[in-house]
Amino acid sequence: MNQQKLSSWLKAIIIIIGLCGLIVYFGILPDCGSWMQDSYPEFASWHWPWMIFLWITAIPCYAILVLAWKIAVNIGENRSFSSSNAALLQGIAWLVAGDILFFFLGNVVFFFMSMNHPGIFLISLLICFVGFSVTVAAACLSHLVRKAADLQEQSDLTV
Repeated sequence: MNQQKLSSWLKAIIIIIGLCGLIVYFGILPDCGSWMQDSYPEFASWHWPWMIFLWITAIPCYAILVLAWKIAVNIGENRSFSSSNAALLQGIAWLVAGDILFFFLGNVVFFFMSMNHPGIFLISLLICFVGFSVTVAAACLSHLVRKAADLQEQSDLTV
């Protein structure tokens, strides 16, 4: 697979992920919240604080998709191993870390305000673990891409 084809595939995947995110954040989650509100009226006051909290967590996710798009463009321009891609991957790592920290602290606040079920809190810990794993992976990829870019630059200067 050549660079241009890989770039096109990555862009298509990024678009699909963005659309799936819109469906989840503005379709499935509000429907689940409405169902919860109708089925369990004692939780009705939790609906809007939780919806706003979850929508705020979507902002870094879409910023990450923008950075991933820029990486796909760089790959299409045959700049896979470049310091700009390393910086973009580092930005992704920081955005994921910030989003996970916000998500965790928000869940803790809701838990202490008695607006969070212990089961949901435990599931959120699993989500935080997955997010932390993505942060570590993005940071490692950033480091490796930076090293590869340095090697490529040295090789270009030698030849």
